Amino acid sequence: MFLSLQSLVSEFSSWVWGIPLLILLIGGGLFLFIYSGLVPFRYLGHGIAILRGKYDKHNSPGDLSHYEALSSAIAATVGMGNISGVAIAIATGGPGAIFWMWISAFVGMATKFFTCTLSVMYRGEDEEGNTKGGPMYVITEGLGKKWKPLAVFFSIAGLIGTLPAFQANQLTQTLVDVFQVKESNLFVAKLLLGITIAIITSLVIFGGIKRIGKVAGKLVPVMVVIYLVTVLAILILKIENIPSIFSLIFTDAFSGKSVLGGALGSLIIIGVKRAAFSNEAGIGTAPIMHGAAKTKEPIREGLVAMLGPAIDTLLVCTLTALAILASGIWKNFDGNGISLTLTAFDAVLPYGLGKIVLTICVLIFAFSTLFTYSFYGYSCLSFLTNNKIGKNYNYIYIVTIVIASVIKLEFVINLIDSGYALMAIPTVISTLILAPKVKKASKEYFERLKNEKLN
Repeated sequence: MFLSLQSLVSEFSSWVWGIPLLILLIGGGLFLFIYSGLVPFRYLGHGIAILRGKYDKHNSPGDLSHYEALSSAIAATVGMGNISGVAIAIATGGPGAIFWMWISAFVGMATKFFTCTLSVMYRGEDEEGNTKGGPMYVITEGLGKKWKPLAVFFSIAGLIGTLPAFQANQLTQTLVDVFQVKESNLFVAKLLLGITIAIITSLVIFGGIKRIGKVAGKLVPVMVVIYLVTVLAILILKIENIPSIFSLIFTDAFSGKSVLGGALGSLIIIGVKRAAFSNEAGIGTAPIMHGAAKTKEPIREGLVAMLGPAIDTLLVCTLTALAILASGIWKNFDGNGISLTLTAFDAVLPYGLGKIVLTICVLIFAFSTLFTYSFYGYSCLSFLTNNKIGKNYNYIYIVTIVIASVIKLEFVINLIDSGYALMAIPTVISTLILAPKVKKASKEYFERLKNEKLN
């Protein structure tokens, strides 16, 4: 029965991630990129000033500061998608997949600006009067109640897409690889690790969004710095290979030779899928977190949100890809995901340092993601029902961690990819329809900024 379910999910994932969705995500993002007139990109410095707290107002509606909102969103994106997801992209699509991840990131910055601006512009309230954000509220508050079925569609898909299956699966796999668990003891070891991970995660997520925001705000800077220093050490040791690696990425991006059959379209889809899993631009999860920001200025949160794909995909994913490609391990490696990244790091860094440091990074990355994803699923279930029932999502979340720890990676990838694809449809459609509202608000905001009439 499980094999038939696995096959069904695999076929659905391949079908839903076809040309129509590719056109919607990349085409829609490209339209937003051009439609913005690149104005938001010219104010990234202002976005950094907002992030540093220059415009924070404690009496503004919302639960998180700009920094906490971005940290929580990045904690969800800078995680296993950057370490394991990049390895999957290289293993299945070759070096050229990285180029298409870059393209998706640039387009994704514009998408994030629009989706997260709308998430603050059209916030809703739950039955307790708490401020809520996300595509479901953008649809109902921005497009009207007649569009509610689309919001419900997003929320149902979100219950699948925000499950912690990938993070739990790859964190468990990392630990059994590092400690070289014997095949005969593999299931029991993974089950015990899954239970331990679930217990640790529950200590944070049952504290609510404010506790999640505070923990993420402390974890994100630490995990990014440790990881960047490690990868830079690898690149310095293999610096002579860097020029040829960039050349390989660009040439392979348009040949598709690394993909079965040499299909360029398949290569693009692999890059877009992995970028979507990495930075979530257009998927709709980040707007849920950014919608909880303390601000009365939607454009401000849009500018802060734009920094996400730049940090996540253009910086962290690129460094991961360069480290894997510089090691040379990827060419003949019989494996996928985190196992490839671990082997690549260990092949370059001496004395087993690669495996040790990466394990520490994986622990921080995975747990930070596990903490924040729970809020996304809780928000979706709360929208479909109410807050009281929504809080029960955390129990489903914890059980999923245990189950995902012992099932196959391929099933996990196809399940989450399917959820992401379905979430993207209502998110991008509603964003494209409401884009003129963002453009008008942005013109007015930047005019006030120019005349120094902001506070």
